[in-house]
Amino acid sequence: MTTTQDFAAYIASLPRVLAGAAALFRDAGGRVLLVEPNYRDGWALPGGTIESDDGETPRQGARRETLEEIGLDRELGRLLAVDWVHGAGRPPLVAYLYDGGVLTEDELKAIRLQEEELLSWRLVAPEDLTAHLPGALGRRVLAALDVLAAGSGTVELENGHRVA
Repeated sequence: MTTTQDFAAYIASLPRVLAGAAALFRDAGGRVLLVEPNYRDGWALPGGTIESDDGETPRQGARRETLEEIGLDRELGRLLAVDWVHGAGRPPLVAYLYDGGVLTEDELKAIRLQEEELLSWRLVAPEDLTAHLPGALGRRVLAALDVLAAGSGTVELENGHRVA
C-alpha cells in the first residue's frame, strides 16, 4: 500500500522541467512584436513562466503574461510551436508559442509596458528577427511564422530545430 508520504517522495524524485509560454503578435505588415527585458540582455516575445503550481495552463500563462507585460488582454489563437530547449545550469524548458494575431494600430498604441520587467518594445521584420532573437528563440519564431504562412499544424522543435 502506497502512503501519501511515499507518493510525495516519489514526485520529489522525478526530473524537473521548466515551462514557459509566449504569444506571437504581428502588425499588418507582418512585423513581429518584441519586448526588451531589463533583467537580461537581448529581446524576447511577450510571455514568461507558466505558473503550473497554481494550476495555470500554457495558454492561460501566455495570456496572463501578455496582459502583465504589454497591457493587452487578447484571446490567443492556436498553438504554433512547442520547443524543448536544453539549458546550461538549469533544467530543460518546454516553450509553448501561441498565435497572438495581428494587432491594429489602435492596439499597438494601447501597449503599456510592465516597467518592473520591460524597457521597450519594437516591431521587427521577419528577416531581421535572428539579429534580435539569437539561438533557439529566433529559430522558434521563424518556425512559427512558417506554420502561419503554410497554414500547417503545430511544429515540434528541439532547441528551435524541427523534429522529423
